[in-house]
Amino acid sequence: MNEEREKEEEAVEKRELIKDGKRLDGRGFEELRPIKIEVGVLKRADGSCYFELGENKVIAAVYGPKEMHPRHAQDAKMAVVKFRYNMAPFSVDDRKRPGPDRRSVEVSKVSREAFEPVIMREFYPKAAIEVYVEILQSDAGTRTAGINAASVALADAGIPMKDLVSSVAVGKIDGQVVLDLNGTEDNHGEADMPIAMVARTNTITLLQMDGHLTAEEFGRGLKLAMGACRQIYELQRAALIERFSSSNSGSKSEKGGNKNGT
Repeated sequence: MNEEREKEEEAVEKRELIKDGKRLDGRGFEELRPIKIEVGVLKRADGSCYFELGENKVIAAVYGPKEMHPRHAQDAKMAVVKFRYNMAPFSVDDRKRPGPDRRSVEVSKVSREAFEPVIMREFYPKAAIEVYVEILQSDAGTRTAGINAASVALADAGIPMKDLVSSVAVGKIDGQVVLDLNGTEDNHGEADMPIAMVARTNTITLLQMDGHLTAEEFGRGLKLAMGACRQIYELQRAALIERFSSSNSGSKSEKGGNKNGT
């Protein structure tokens, strides 16, 4: 691992993020980092998800719907969604100061807004739905990983949604548009564009851009990101199906055991 990082740093010093037609971590231009999803990892949460995207390790927890406090903040017509994104102090190489900062407040806001078109808040007037996303380890793309984890956690909590939200980033390194930037590429690249979307309807719920892309590069990057979101959607869906299939199997086993007097 250390040898790989040293090679990456040497290449970066020479301003090489692409070598022999491959990125420094060996991926192609249109390749996602490995993804791992575990559902229902926290017993005290109404819904939860552990999500890995490459070296990113994220946990999301959902609590609610429950009574909104303080009461003056209630919405008489629909639930209020609270979204808190936070990076643990140990999540980055240089220890981060604990507590919210400007970036975490901004990411919390845009992440909450990414879910507004899909959460059926009208079912729960005067209630609150709280979403907590904790970044345990960071390697670029944490907001997209957090949105993916939160989407699965909301579904695990049984919150009515029109569909899942899936998210990924594209960017530009060494003049090439690539999918899912890692930390080195994000730090030394030319552009970064995270998006979130409802895969089945192609509805984009978040789109931001840092850096410069031409109109042609923007179109190519958007098409690439939307295709990747569809891949992530299938992984989210599969994880939820596995979670509820195993839950149903466990319930049937318990009923069978009680019937036989065991």
